[in-house]
Amino acid sequence: MAKVQISDLVLRDAHQSLEATRMTTADMLPICDKLDDIGYVSLEAWGGATFDACIRFLNEDPWERLRKLHAALPKTPIMMLLRGQNLLGYRHYADDVVDKFVEAAAKNGVGVFRIFDALNDPRNLKRAADAAKKTGKHVQMAISYATTPYHTKEKYAELAQAYADFGADSICIKDMAGLLKPFDAYDLVKAIKAKVDLPLQIHTHATTGMSVATLTKAAEAGAERIDTVISSMSMGTSHSPTETMVEIFKGTDMDTGLDIKKLLVIAAYFREVRKKYARFESSFLGADTRILVSQVPGGMLSNLESQLKEQGASDKIDDVLKEIPVVQKDCGYIPLVTPTSQIVGTQAVFNVLFGRYERLTAETRDLLTGKYGKTPAECNPELVKKALKESNMDAVITQRPADLIPNEFDKISEEAKKNGAGDNVEDILTYAMFPQVAPKFFKERPKGPVSSDSFVTPKAEAGSSKGGSYVVSVNGADYNVQAGPSGDSMSITVNGTAYNVGFKAASGAAPAAAAAPAASSGATIAAPVAGTLLKHMVADGSQVKTGDTIIMIESMKMELEVKATADGPVHFAVQPGAQISAGQTIATIGSGAPAAPVQAAPAQPAPAAQAAAPATAPSGGTAVNAPVAGTLLKQMVPAGSAVTVGQTIIMIESMKMELEIKATVAGTVNFLVAPGSQISAGQILAEIK
Repeated sequence: MAKVQISDLVLRDAHQSLEATRMTTADMLPICDKLDDIGYVSLEAWGGATFDACIRFLNEDPWERLRKLHAALPKTPIMMLLRGQNLLGYRHYADDVVDKFVEAAAKNGVGVFRIFDALNDPRNLKRAADAAKKTGKHVQMAISYATTPYHTKEKYAELAQAYADFGADSICIKDMAGLLKPFDAYDLVKAIKAKVDLPLQIHTHATTGMSVATLTKAAEAGAERIDTVISSMSMGTSHSPTETMVEIFKGTDMDTGLDIKKLLVIAAYFREVRKKYARFESSFLGADTRILVSQVPGGMLSNLESQLKEQGASDKIDDVLKEIPVVQKDCGYIPLVTPTSQIVGTQAVFNVLFGRYERLTAETRDLLTGKYGKTPAECNPELVKKALKESNMDAVITQRPADLIPNEFDKISEEAKKNGAGDNVEDILTYAMFPQVAPKFFKERPKGPVSSDSFVTPKAEAGSSKGGSYVVSVNGADYNVQAGPSGDSMSITVNGTAYNVGFKAASGAAPAAAAAPAASSGATIAAPVAGTLLKHMVADGSQVKTGDTIIMIESMKMELEVKATADGPVHFAVQPGAQISAGQTIATIGSGAPAAPVQAAPAQPAPAAQAAAPATAPSGGTAVNAPVAGTLLKQMVPAGSAVTVGQTIIMIESMKMELEIKATVAGTVNFLVAPGSQISAGQILAEIK
């Protein structure tokens, strides 16, 4: 046994697992000098979902984050998590894109490339490994751990040998769901060490409560490196506490040599920072042994919760966790790690909502037809037939999937520049990873990153001109809210039901000061309460009518609809994801008649997503409804086209997966929602006559 080295994951996997990957660079930089002084073998700070979250939610350039962290951590290598041929996206990329991405990552500050493939298919890893070796940086090849009949310690040892043959500098066991048991870890480390003479690192989440014991037994068996997280960001869906592991090994042959007093200073810093992100916290903060069956990775749990909430199906979480093992088996016992965890998880959600395999996502079809690589076991043959038929394919792909992708960097470069990318390789690669999100980011980037302070609801003094604490009375039931100037009453819609709302002072607070009433028709639409603007329900510039739902906001952990108060074109003043205050102007509408008063009605629970559509659309045709909430990606045929039953007419994105919407009748299609629009479950997207 030898000294154990530690990689701390606080700058990446900790907040990805606990807080939906929302930690800002501004909250990382102040503590970097102390992190750099600890003596970690590396600090994981990039890759995984951080790239996506930076441009989707934080208005941050992920490359700039990497450069700033590299400058702030001169002594400690930055480790990134790279998904092999998938890089950081949700599809395979051509080899020239892989080469460009790895080269750019190394140039901007990555010192350790942790490279894995969700299927453990070595063919999907070699190009990225070769590219990383050319940069001269440390190349760590990771084995995605799963517990199925097709995953044994002998198979894992063979994989480690294959990765050593690629020229790996070290091997990692990547246990993304906390499934690796302590004594199994001991045996696994021994099996790998018998075949491969390389440093071995253990990555295991705390989700199931076994991680501290697992790391201890793995180190006892000869693993030289372990992944931990500073205590104030550890446990739950995150990882074992750094300080705990340091103390366990102290005074033994495995003593890490790290200073516990210095670590406690870092823990205190992140204890305060974590409070800013409370609204994103996963509810899975203890040990959840359901994961021993569902095998859902820690980083996916918080996302799965929010996705179900978006679909109006928060109560279906247990059903989805039970369905996930069924889908995993049918898809060839694949390990559940990005992107396969997202693919299997989303398919499980759709199975629960619409019936088992009634709706296959595009990614599920690609997985079943070999476009992601070879699965550990054979997939359900009947499901493969269905996927082949829907994909218009004759047979499953058996060669390396990337061999079928021609070089695409030059083409992507042209598209990226047309969509706002700068004349640099980093912007082009950002567009390559997330072409649906990047154009908006390029446009909004000059405004600068989102501040984490905006995630915290401000505590305004009651009765002041800036608002205060109130009790919202809805048909006699009281709800505590934080609100700005509002007047004595306003009309809001809660879970699809309209109410006349009166304000009275909260307990211990002064009565609300009189203020301007809600926005008048033909002028502005004001936020009824403070919260987060979730989505635009129509495209900017759309013609709307009085009473149409145009915006959805989140406040008090409830979704509130904001309706048009006039007829005319709507223009949005606030983008989705932004924090809003009560009374803030969030949209404007062309002139029109004053809005009619809204009648109060009993509260109703948010409906779960439904696939059924009304018989007719507004103009008398057959309505084509959104089966789930998400984004309308594209219209697959021109408006006015003649379509047949079963023809794909719309592609939507939901839970990061693509879903086809097919015509249910023959006729002429007329689209009612523009590409790029946020859509809600049940919303009419088109009509067919």
